[in-house]
Amino acid sequence: QVQLVETGGGLVQVGGSLRVSCAGSGSTFSAYDMGWFRQVPGKEREFVAAVSWSGSDTYYDDSVKGRFTISRDSAKNTVSMQMNSLKPEDTAVYSCAAGGPHTDCSVSAYSYWGQGTQVTVSS
Repeated sequence: QVQLVETGGGLVQVGGSLRVSCAGSGSTFSAYDMGWFRQVPGKEREFVAAVSWSGSDTYYDDSVKGRFTISRDSAKNTVSMQMNSLKPEDTAVYSCAAGGPHTDCSVSAYSYWGQGTQVTVSS
């Protein structure tokens, strides 16, 4: 069993930056690939980025490539995502998830989910 808690959401202006983090607990957390997904009301949850269990491989949706960077700290059991050059269309609830493989963008590939943190980009 893995428990995930996100932090770091908030309100930022267009072009600004935010960092969201996910703290994981459970004996098997370090064995999982980790992903970030986002969802806006009325739309399906969509893949944003993922990182392999080792932290050596990352995978991004085209919409965030070059702007977002995902990383993990195995010693601290955390996964973070630095979000730069934010756009209004990045506004969503961001959730971390454990599962994978990290190259699988589907929601169904992930078994454990956090509660989410709101990111709002204002223009």
